[in-house]
Amino acid sequence: MKSNEFDQTDRIIVDELVRDGRISYVELAEKVGISRVAVKDRINSLINKGVIENFTAVINSERFGQNISAFFEVDVEPMNLQAVAQNLADNPSVASIYQMTGPSTLHMHVLVEDFKMLEAFINDELYSVEGITRVDSSIILKRFKSRKGYKL
Repeated sequence: MKSNEFDQTDRIIVDELVRDGRISYVELAEKVGISRVAVKDRINSLINKGVIENFTAVINSERFGQNISAFFEVDVEPMNLQAVAQNLADNPSVASIYQMTGPSTLHMHVLVEDFKMLEAFINDELYSVEGITRVDSSIILKRFKSRKGYKL
C-alpha cells in the first residue's frame, strides 16, 4: 500500500488516534471538518487496509512493575531463525522482536521486574536455546522518546 493512497484527512485522523486512541468520532469529526459517520467510515477503511492494526493502551512499564527495559541483538543460525524467533515471541517478557538485516539477527525488547529476572531471562531463555550463536544486550537508562511505530 502506497502512502499517496491517503489524503490529508486520513493523516489527521491517524495522528489524532496515535495521540489519543480513546478520542470519540465526534471529536475527530470536529478536528477534521467531516461528519461523525464519515470519520467512522474512514477509520473502518484504515482498519480494513491494515493501516490500523489494533487499538491498545500504552502502559508505563516502570509504573506497572517492569523496571528493567533491555534491548538484545541475538544472532541465530539461519536454519533455526524462525523457530527461535517464534519461541522468543511467545515469551511474556519479550515486548517486541524483529528480524534485522545481517546474517541472521533478531532485535528484541525485553521488560522485566528486576536484574534477577533479567539474569534468569538471559540464562534460561537465551543461552539455553539451540541455534543462538551470540547475544548482545543494552539496558535502557532513560527514555527520551518512544514512537510506538508511527512518527507524529
